Amino acid sequence: QDPLTTVAVLERLGYSCKDNGLLFSINAHMWTAVSPLVNNGTEAQKQKFLPGLCNGTLIGGNAMSEPNSGSDAFALATTATKQGDKYILNGSKIFITNGPVADVLVVFANVDKSRGADGLTAFLVEKGMPGFDPSHKIEKMGVRTSPMSEVFFENCEVPAENLLGKEGGGAFLFTRSLTWERGCILASAVGSMQRLLEKCIRYANERKQGGQSIGKFQQVASKIVDMKLRVESARHMLYHFGWVAGHRKAVYLEAAMTKLHIADAWVKCAEDAIQIHGGYGYMTEYEVERELRDAIGAKLYSGTSEIQRNIIASLIGL
Repeated sequence: QDPLTTVAVLERLGYSCKDNGLLFSINAHMWTAVSPLVNNGTEAQKQKFLPGLCNGTLIGGNAMSEPNSGSDAFALATTATKQGDKYILNGSKIFITNGPVADVLVVFANVDKSRGADGLTAFLVEKGMPGFDPSHKIEKMGVRTSPMSEVFFENCEVPAENLLGKEGGGAFLFTRSLTWERGCILASAVGSMQRLLEKCIRYANERKQGGQSIGKFQQVASKIVDMKLRVESARHMLYHFGWVAGHRKAVYLEAAMTKLHIADAWVKCAEDAIQIHGGYGYMTEYEVERELRDAIGAKLYSGTSEIQRNIIASLIGL
């Protein structure tokens, strides 16, 4: 109900928690499972899932991406066939955050391929449903503590009562939740960038070279100043998104700009932090290299940086 407060809380969580994988899983849980349920779930669905999803006894996620769809999110091969009081799902999904541990996934499938995007439909698929296999874990370069997997549906029986929204309403539901995800998912990254900035300032003051702290060298000082500018501009973009989202419904442009800017800023800050720390920055014990591995993924998930630029270009009239 208060997007500005939400992103501020997530930013502080990112500052206080060094586990970017945990933060990534929390965001996936909030924006791709809880949010669609709040906005589109029936009263019975809300009563069944939301208490557990909110108190942490249930873990949620989203299953949209497929092996052959790439950035064309709506080019789905997974099908859902209505049979009496249930739907039969067949297909597979990939890069599913929380997949191996999720109690419920919001799964997107096509009920009628001839309708294109209008055939996309969302379902609540629960752990243990016959024909549902989420066990194929994926190892990643970064955010390694966030569990990810492929998931498979082989004649998976989903009760009709687990239809989320209406038949054919999946595209709208997905776009709405993805917009919120794009605008908020990197709020914690702003906190991580602030922590990284402070770490670099401390190191530049403590590390001596040639009889003085390396922070006195212009090249090192300039990198840290640039980091400070990136952190402040990222925070401004984030809070602007939060304010706008609290005052009007259409925030596609602001979400894309926020996602793009923070992702690029986070990667560049992590790269500069490694340079400032020199050889120590390359060592795993100093944690700086992990920040870079975690940051790079931000340019890929929830729509690549190139996709964000395409969205922005179209929304400003290009």
